Amino acid sequence: MNPHRIDVEMRRALAEFHQLLTSASPEDLRRLTSGTRWTNRQLLFHMVLGYGVVRTLLPLVRALGRLGHSRGFAATLNAGRRPFHWINTPRVMTALLDRTINSLRRRLAAETERNLTLSMHMPTGWDPYFAPTMSVLDVYHFGTQHFDHHRRQLTLPEPQAQP
Repeated sequence: MNPHRIDVEMRRALAEFHQLLTSASPEDLRRLTSGTRWTNRQLLFHMVLGYGVVRTLLPLVRALGRLGHSRGFAATLNAGRRPFHWINTPRVMTALLDRTINSLRRRLAAETERNLTLSMHMPTGWDPYFAPTMSVLDVYHFGTQHFDHHRRQLTLPEPQAQP
């Protein structure tokens, strides 16, 4: 995985999210997803939050990666996890994802090779895409892995191609 590919994936996820919400009817958004207890609207917001997790984790990975004391932090997070269910409107979700991914793309473009290799222990009990140890670059990639995983669970009609 390299920074350019991660940037391309984030741009693809952002465009796909816009297409999904533009094509979805209110009924589509209320429909249950496949393999979760959430509606499409709830799962879409959860997908937005995945990129928020990336934005929150990056400073921690940089700091704890330099200090080398992340195992205890990851264990504390694993011990304290709780379900997190938020819903929001499509307009707010879209604006939040736009801001988050655009911010992440700017930060990724400014990262040094040294920073991209900093790593820390992760709370693997929180998400199947968290590895025991992840680098800054791995954390950038996590958002799109999380997005793609949940995209497969949506029960929305496929967006129409834009002319």
